[in-house]
Amino acid sequence: MGEAVGSMLASAAGIAISPLALIAMVLVLATPRGRANGLALAAGWVGALAAVVAVVVAVGSGPGGGDGRPTWSSWLRFALGVLLVLLAARQWRDRPREGHVRAPPPWMREMDRFTVARSAGLGAVLVAAGPKDLALAVGGAAGIATAPAGGAGKAVAGVLMVLVGSLCVLLPLGVHLLGGASSARILGEWKAWLAAHHAAIDTTVLAVLGAAYLGDAVTGLG
Repeated sequence: MGEAVGSMLASAAGIAISPLALIAMVLVLATPRGRANGLALAAGWVGALAAVVAVVVAVGSGPGGGDGRPTWSSWLRFALGVLLVLLAARQWRDRPREGHVRAPPPWMREMDRFTVARSAGLGAVLVAAGPKDLALAVGGAAGIATAPAGGAGKAVAGVLMVLVGSLCVLLPLGVHLLGGASSARILGEWKAWLAAHHAAIDTTVLAVLGAAYLGDAVTGLG
């Protein structure tokens, strides 16, 4: 089980460092139906991430999937590594220049009208439609699938991956529910800092994990 957990930790941490998801949660929590919508957004995110991890682990753990690192796993990590590096380059190229403020996406301006269902849908879309988070979810789950561990060990690793990868939405939700009167100030400071630095954060995460994926792939294929 240890190798299954170790194979996904970096990917799960990369998912957890998702500024857009955290900003979305902070904005949802600030709406009139903040608590209900925040819980729904977290449920949508966790459910979508769990579904991706479960499907990849189930498919990758088929016949021959648990004996070492099969060739398909190395080729998958190579492809994902190339994708992450390209995303890092694009993120850096499109970063807001000093003195310029990028307009928020339309859905951020409509938060006050969000329903519980729409909030849950947003959480799921942030996982499924975000190339960085989806690529890391697939890569981490593939690492679990091909690790030399039994079914129970892979299940535990999958649950841990979902929990770690969901910290970007669970932490602000926890602060809102348990932080009392100071929660709004704390979440506002988080949002402001991430809004100013999210491009640099995403670029760094994408470049580092992309390079790690490529290194693992080259080692496996060699």
